[in-house]
Amino acid sequence: MNTAILAPAAVLVIWSLIMLFWMAGTRLPAAKKMGIDIVGKPGGRGPDFDVQVPDKVAWKSHNYTHLMEQPTLFYATVVILALADAGHGLNLYLAWAYAIIRIIHSIWQATVNLVKVRFLLFLASTICLFIMAINALWAALF
Repeated sequence: MNTAILAPAAVLVIWSLIMLFWMAGTRLPAAKKMGIDIVGKPGGRGPDFDVQVPDKVAWKSHNYTHLMEQPTLFYATVVILALADAGHGLNLYLAWAYAIIRIIHSIWQATVNLVKVRFLLFLASTICLFIMAINALWAALF
């Protein structure tokens, strides 16, 4: 089994954790500065907090949530391709492209967040994933 395709998935996992720390590193000081008790409210959730902080603080949280959504399909697709011994060539390049584009998407959303550009980055990564998913189905069937 060729496991090279697992590397971009591992990179995206590490990036997701970096995004978590970045989110916490901006949220906690913002909460303290604004006098918001983020742990004292029973049943409090991140989205409740996001409406109380500046947009640039909330953007990091929004991106972290995004990294827990579509990339889960990426991880499953990568595992299927690796198990089917199809994690090389085009699929490997697409996996790296997906991971890199998602990292760029994160940085963009967390800092500038112009939706038109963010959407194009999302679309580009989704096209990579879609092709990988078709290839994973093909590899699993044949």
